[in-house]
Amino acid sequence: MQRLTTVETIHEDGSWLFTAEDPYGDLEEVVLVPCEDGVEAWVNRCTHEAQRFDTGRGVPMRGGQLICPRHGSLFDACDGGCDNGDAAGTTLPGVEISATHGDVFLTDDDYTFAHEGGIDDDDGPSSTSHLQL
Repeated sequence: MQRLTTVETIHEDGSWLFTAEDPYGDLEEVVLVPCEDGVEAWVNRCTHEAQRFDTGRGVPMRGGQLICPRHGSLFDACDGGCDNGDAAGTTLPGVEISATHGDVFLTDDDYTFAHEGGIDDDDGPSSTSHLQL
């Protein structure tokens, strides 16, 4: 069980992004978002066209819903469901977490914590490298 952050931090900041390794060894971004008095964790991409919710500035949210920045579909922060736009009828893939004494832990056996932030935020080479050949 990996400690991620605090419930208070997520409620104050609006979201929290981390990278985890999935069961196939691939890196996956996960966002923690406030839900009523608790927190939920969702894979950081819209079900319609794999658009990232958090692109480095936090998850755009309104009225307890995640907003897809590409087409405006709204996903319920608590259940991940979408009932409008191009993603209507879909549900975000969830990641299991738990909150104990105000701390949030990754408890999903399918994911291994890699680092805080997005996939390219690990201080390693990124796709925006300026190498010239």
